[in-house]
Amino acid sequence: VTGKWWEYLTIFVATAGLCAVLTPWAMRIAIRGNLLDHPGGHKSHRAAVPYLGGVAIVATFASAVVIVSQLWPPNSGQNELVVVLGAAVFLALVGLVDDLRYLSPLWRIVAEIAAAVAVWEVGAGVVVTASDTLNMGLTVLWFVGLTNAFNLLDNMDGLTAGIAAITGLTIFAIATNQGQFLVAALAIALAGCGVGFLRHNFHPARIYMGDGGALFLGFLVAYLGIKLRFEGDRLVSALVPILVCSIPVLDTTIVTVSRLAVGRSPFQGGQDHVSHRLVRLGLPVPIAVGTIYLGATGIGLLTYVISGVVDPATAWVLIGLIGLTLFLAGVFLLTVPVYEEASDSNPSDDEGSEDG
Repeated sequence: VTGKWWEYLTIFVATAGLCAVLTPWAMRIAIRGNLLDHPGGHKSHRAAVPYLGGVAIVATFASAVVIVSQLWPPNSGQNELVVVLGAAVFLALVGLVDDLRYLSPLWRIVAEIAAAVAVWEVGAGVVVTASDTLNMGLTVLWFVGLTNAFNLLDNMDGLTAGIAAITGLTIFAIATNQGQFLVAALAIALAGCGVGFLRHNFHPARIYMGDGGALFLGFLVAYLGIKLRFEGDRLVSALVPILVCSIPVLDTTIVTVSRLAVGRSPFQGGQDHVSHRLVRLGLPVPIAVGTIYLGATGIGLLTYVISGVVDPATAWVLIGLIGLTLFLAGVFLLTVPVYEEASDSNPSDDEGSEDG
């Protein structure tokens, strides 16, 4: 990709359009096959909703990768993209199995570790220390953590798709500014998938992406985040991908802390995510989701500024501002009562089922 605006616009419009077209097709297949997310337990939707939205997302992004990589081959060769896409599709299949037949979180994590190691083996992992062993460990931690964070975030209509789109656009902006045109093209393709899927997934959702779609998106965001390269303070550079993904990280942190505090397993389902807490404060579902969108957009803009700042001191001030805001927001949200209802006692996973 040479960096022309119309090339990126074409990729975005094409992926958004294709995903919007493929999603109803996936919906019909899910209905015919009775592949539905039924109400019950911690879930708040009142009618069965089709799964398989992730299939449309996977098919759209895979098509974009094939076309983009053929027109503008990556410097590292096709092998890296093949492995990354293959690992992401593998996790999508694992997620689909989890959607249709309950899969132990342990097996899902094992699959995520295997996918992360595969990416490391083709040279696309985290490189922030002089130790290969430590770098591989950080790579696994990054991929597994962020993949699960996106899966946990998939708890309300339109939330994960929208955050994936905003995150993709943020990575696109940073990559474009740094001349990483292939990363930018893949990021805006991912954003297009999110926007196209939102056409059918925003409240009230007509289809869910399920674990398959959420794991796929989370893994790809993790990959694109660590592909960002720019000169400047090394620690600041390492923090940029984390800042880009801070909303899923915040949600996972709040859920984990609150569940452990009351003696629950972090893997136990419940309406205790950031989105649910905003609804408990009186916000309608679309406004609660929109508020999270707004937060992600604000952090994305500040992160874009940080990535282009020459003075490390200025970058650290902005990082501190984001960190303090997230900390205060997290402390406030943790005070919102969320465990009174018996419906929260279901021990099944809540990842992959929007219940707005």
